[in-house]
Amino acid sequence: MKKTHDNTEEFFYSGDEACAAGAIAAGCRFFAGYPITPATEIAETMSERLPEVGGTYLQMEDEIASMAAVLGASWGGMKAMTATSGPGFSLMMENVGLGVMLETPCVLVNMQRAGPSTGLPTLTGQGDMMQAKWGSHGPYSIIALSPSSPQELFNLTVKAFNLAEKYRVPVLVMSEEAIGHMYERVSIPPDSEIILTPRRRPKVPPEEYLPYVPDADLVPPMAVAGEGYRFHVTGLTHDERGYPVMTAEAQHKLVSRLVDKIELNRKDIIEVEETNTKDAEVVVCSYGISARVASIAVEQARASGIKVGMLRLITIWPFPEDRIRELAVNIKAFVVPEINQGQMVREVERAAGGHAETILVSHMGGAVHDPQVIFEAIKQAVK
Repeated sequence: MKKTHDNTEEFFYSGDEACAAGAIAAGCRFFAGYPITPATEIAETMSERLPEVGGTYLQMEDEIASMAAVLGASWGGMKAMTATSGPGFSLMMENVGLGVMLETPCVLVNMQRAGPSTGLPTLTGQGDMMQAKWGSHGPYSIIALSPSSPQELFNLTVKAFNLAEKYRVPVLVMSEEAIGHMYERVSIPPDSEIILTPRRRPKVPPEEYLPYVPDADLVPPMAVAGEGYRFHVTGLTHDERGYPVMTAEAQHKLVSRLVDKIELNRKDIIEVEETNTKDAEVVVCSYGISARVASIAVEQARASGIKVGMLRLITIWPFPEDRIRELAVNIKAFVVPEINQGQMVREVERAAGGHAETILVSHMGGAVHDPQVIFEAIKQAVK
């Protein structure tokens, strides 16, 4: 560890360790999980750090129970988190949907690896991006972030907790083995400089409290179990008291609000990073480790005289379709490198609306792209 003049601490951390540090800095005091490569180091670090700050670590019997424990801890007033990879992510999906329906703030980190099934447990992939959006059943909106470095794993884990608390929703951090096991310098500012979003608590006395009456931004205040507030929570369609109401009208009212509280606040939630897009004829659109590799190809293309820009997706869901649409009318093509057979590229193509060609640069996983392959796709796009 090294301290700078402004009391920022610098560490040589892996992405997994940086993620755990971000969770602690964000106020996470409960972790439940089950070991799975390449996310195990997050659990290991949390098992060491949480007792030091008065938190609780639980190793559960499986990923289903892990996600259930996280939801329960959140309702008990804790900032709660779990971490997993592909097979465990699949097992958690039912309880992710429950978390959406109960409006439970929590964070789920997915260190993606090459699949399907057990696949390549120790090697990287990006095959779970659509599962992040559609993995549970029914209509809903969710927030998912994609870091491209250990530093961003720290930063975006803090942001994930803030978004979870602000919008009362599970927030996903969709990283990859390559970032999780990458070691780089990570700067951690003093606690006083880390901005945290507090949980919105009821302003009415317990006898007047209804757990699902939303504020103007469509997000309800959240009481803590054991503090005198009476409430009922259920995965069934429910009214503002939390009691089941089995009608189409109740379903429309509730689920529309669950979707709208995310979709109507897209400008607050969505974050992207742009480089040289103002004069670009081609824009490389990527995320995570693929964006880091693609930046090498973009620099090579610029050096060779090609007007190419970079759009790095930091927020994956909600998808930044408005910015894609704006860029599409002024460029020839999007080039989309992904470590899968094509997932987010379909969203880029949809948002482009036929104004620009969309070119997938696919890689099946186990390793990152060769930057030369992306460079060749860029050259093809300008022909």
